[in-house]
Amino acid sequence: MELVCPDMRWIARSCCLLVLASSGFAEAKAQQNMPTVLVSNAEPAALIEEVPITGTVVSSRIAELSTEVSGIIAETGVELGDRVGAGDEILRLNSQLESLSLEAARATTEQTRHELEDARRRLAEARKLGEIQSVSAVEMIAAEVSIDASKLKRSQAEEQRQAARLQRHRVMAPFGGVISRKLVEEGEWIQPGQTVVELVALDGLLIEFQVPQSVFTKLDDSTSLKVSFDALPRQKFDARIDKIVPVTDPVSRTFRVRAALQNSNARIAPGMSASAMLRLESGERGIVVPRDAIIRYPDGRVTLWIAEFDGEQARVRELRVQTGLAFGGRIAITSGLEAGARVVVRGNESLYEQQAVNVREFKD
Repeated sequence: MELVCPDMRWIARSCCLLVLASSGFAEAKAQQNMPTVLVSNAEPAALIEEVPITGTVVSSRIAELSTEVSGIIAETGVELGDRVGAGDEILRLNSQLESLSLEAARATTEQTRHELEDARRRLAEARKLGEIQSVSAVEMIAAEVSIDASKLKRSQAEEQRQAARLQRHRVMAPFGGVISRKLVEEGEWIQPGQTVVELVALDGLLIEFQVPQSVFTKLDDSTSLKVSFDALPRQKFDARIDKIVPVTDPVSRTFRVRAALQNSNARIAPGMSASAMLRLESGERGIVVPRDAIIRYPDGRVTLWIAEFDGEQARVRELRVQTGLAFGGRIAITSGLEAGARVVVRGNESLYEQQAVNVREFKD
């Protein structure tokens, strides 16, 4: 029968516990030393072609206003930068002589109207006295009525002509906007057709882009754009295509596209610079991963890391891949990767083959 000292039993048990504790501590320490990586699934998706473009904010209406008659400027009602509404007076020429001519024409019209009324009255009386008056007298008065009626029409036409000529001595705003240029001052003599001010509408502003001709056949009214402005940093706005101008510049090999912001109160003004990203449907599908998963080497190699589970433990492996279209923070993988693979997006800077890692889900 083997005799064991109680103290020896206690010592042996303590040693076993110490070994187990050391093993657990080492395992916990190893877990702590393992890097944590964020992974995402490689998924099939519709491929989008993104094309960066630049442009300028433009007004939908710009008018160089002028007079229809010559004369000396009596008054300008606006200054550079003033806002005006439709129908507001911009400028008025000296119209003293035209006003007098209009008054004279109105007086002539009024006199002719009275003469016509008197002739009609006398004709009515002559017809009542037909048995006493001779037929020739009635006919003479009737002819006088006809002549006076013609004179009245001429007088009214002359009055209208003088009123229209007087109206041409004023320049009115055809629409609301801002005065972007003022080219004349009071006291100057101007000729018909000479530009006096430039008026720019501020409502319905558009962004005009120069677009490469290579995408002409891929554009339509449903093409989406994300627009940003240098004057509004860190902000992006949704826009829709308003007009495609199907004429290509033979020098730059580009054509013009006008876009309008959607549901936006952005404070923009004509002349502001803008940039946008055209998103064009390619009509193809492929495997896509987050762009941060890609590692590019100086020798031209392109790789990414994937996480694979060996039981409960995840280990990483590097794959050489080829890439395609990049869009919306994602990039297409044309070869070297299968759908469903767990791709490392964060923490892929210093990994090595078959390294054990802690895995967390990547969220866009």
